[in-house]
Amino acid sequence: MSTDVTETTIEGSPGLAAILVRPKRSVRSGPAVVLCHGFPSMQRPGVPNRTYQLFAERIAEAQGWTVLAVSMRGCGESDGDFSLLGWIDDIGRSVTRVLAEGCRGVWLVGSTTGGSVAILAAARDARIRGVAAMAPRADFDDWASDPKAFLQHCRNVGVIRTDGFPKSTGAWNRELKQNRAMDAVGQLADRPLLILHGINDRQVPYEEARHLASGHPSAELRLIEGADHRIRHDPRAVAILLGWLERQAAAQYA
Repeated sequence: MSTDVTETTIEGSPGLAAILVRPKRSVRSGPAVVLCHGFPSMQRPGVPNRTYQLFAERIAEAQGWTVLAVSMRGCGESDGDFSLLGWIDDIGRSVTRVLAEGCRGVWLVGSTTGGSVAILAAARDARIRGVAAMAPRADFDDWASDPKAFLQHCRNVGVIRTDGFPKSTGAWNRELKQNRAMDAVGQLADRPLLILHGINDRQVPYEEARHLASGHPSAELRLIEGADHRIRHDPRAVAILLGWLERQAAAQYA
């Protein structure tokens, strides 16, 4: 099965660059995935919607699902500046976009910080049918503990580009303190949750995955021996994810 790949923009403020991938033989009213990328780094600044394109094509081809890879505000070719509530809003707008394409149900697949934000977004949005989080953070307390340093880091990696943003560093930082995946995960109790984490993750300890899973009554927690923080590149994790998505479709569309 081959795919159709379309570069697109999610209209609104800010405009978001995205890539929409459809399997050529898909049914337009089938399920969809929105990919939620991680936080850029100096080593891997990247253009998320493009760096996630192959991942999107793999899911679309293997599962026959529509997949949207989006660059959230402040990243890649998208407009705007990073804020946590802004990224949550960007996911909601991405869900709206794939539903407008005719898809019947939307799941989120989030990597690293994107996994945490996916949980936060799903807790606010009943349209989201389930979440797969890969190496998610349980909270953003380390970022919030030194707002000036984290704000400078955001400028250094290019996710904040506008002079004078944010207008209030205190309000911007409170978003990090008040929105924690570990506090929101229980609100997904009636929806499926998959958490994948590498045992060798040195950036986010796998104990955070255990903590998140403990807050959900039926979370599937899979810890991968030898895998590190970039777990979406691990073929074992990808195989688990694809199997999970297949089970979601079987359960929802039987």
